[in-house]
Amino acid sequence: MSAAPLPVRDGLNPTRLRLPERGPWTTVMEYLLARFPDDAARLREKVALAEVMGGDGVPVTSETEFAPRSFVYLYRDPPIEARVPFEIEILHRDRDLLVVDKPHFLASTPRGRHIVESALVRLRRDLELPELTPAHRLDRVTAGVLVFTVRQEARRAYQLLFEQRLVTKEYEAIAGFDPALTLPRTVHSRIVKERGMLQCIEAPGEPNAHTRIELLEARGDLARYRLLPSTGKMHQLRVHLNSLGIPIVGDSFYPRLYDVAPEDYSNPLQLLARSVEFDDPHTGEPRRFVSERHLSAWERTSNPNP
Repeated sequence: MSAAPLPVRDGLNPTRLRLPERGPWTTVMEYLLARFPDDAARLREKVALAEVMGGDGVPVTSETEFAPRSFVYLYRDPPIEARVPFEIEILHRDRDLLVVDKPHFLASTPRGRHIVESALVRLRRDLELPELTPAHRLDRVTAGVLVFTVRQEARRAYQLLFEQRLVTKEYEAIAGFDPALTLPRTVHSRIVKERGMLQCIEAPGEPNAHTRIELLEARGDLARYRLLPSTGKMHQLRVHLNSLGIPIVGDSFYPRLYDVAPEDYSNPLQLLARSVEFDDPHTGEPRRFVSERHLSAWERTSNPNP
C-alpha cells in the first residue's frame, strides 16, 4: 500500500475511503455529501482548505470527477472523549523503538469509540512522533509492556518479529485457585470468534491457540499465574484460564458477559503483559523489557485492611 498523501495530524492518520464501483454521482464531492450528509458543512470546509486528497496526491475540488474504485483521503474530526485517568509510563526509547507500560482501560490504537484516548494518539501528540506505529497490540483492558516503532524505516523488521512469533511474551494474571488443578500445563485449543458475538469460544478442530500456565503462588481462593502464550489469538489467555475453571479476576467477558459503564475504572481486569523479549533484528542483541506495574487484586490479598 502506498503512503497516504496527507500526513499524520493531531496524532491521527487520515481516513482512506474507496469510492464505489458504480453510482449516480458525477463528482467526488457529490459522493461524499451523499455518504456523510450530517457533515456537509465540514466537508465543504475541508475541500476548500485542500484537506481532501485523491490517491494521486491531488486535492479534491468541487469539480473533481467521480472515478470508480479510486481512493480519497481526508482528516476525521477528533471526537470529544473523556480522558482515561491513567498515565503511560515510558520504559525505553531509542532511535527505532519506544517501549511503554500501558495502563488498564487505555486502548492501544484508535478503534470504535476510543480514538483520541488511545496509547498511539496520546504518544504521537505528547512526544511529537508522527511516524509512531505499534509493533503489536494489547487489549484495552490489559495493562503492561507495549512496543512501538519510532521511524517508518524501522517498522517492518520489528513487526515481523511479532508476526513470526520470534518474541517471548510473559503475562501475569490473578485468577481463582483450584488446588486440584495440576500445574504447570500447556493448554491447546481452537479459539474462534463468531460474527456478531463479543465472546470468543473454543471449538472443535485443529488447535490454533497454545498457552503454558504456571502457578506462582496462592493466597486463599486466589492465585497468581505466569502465562506464556506461543500464539496470539483474541482473548486467548482469558479463554484458556476460564476453560480451566479459574477465570481472571475482573473479567467482564468470561465466564459471563456483563456490562461495565464506560467510565467505571473500579475493577480492572487482573491481567498484565509483564515482559517481552527478543533478539534485535538489526543488531542481534538480546532485548528484554519488563513492566513496573502491579496487579491490584494481589496487593489487596497481602494487605486486606489498608
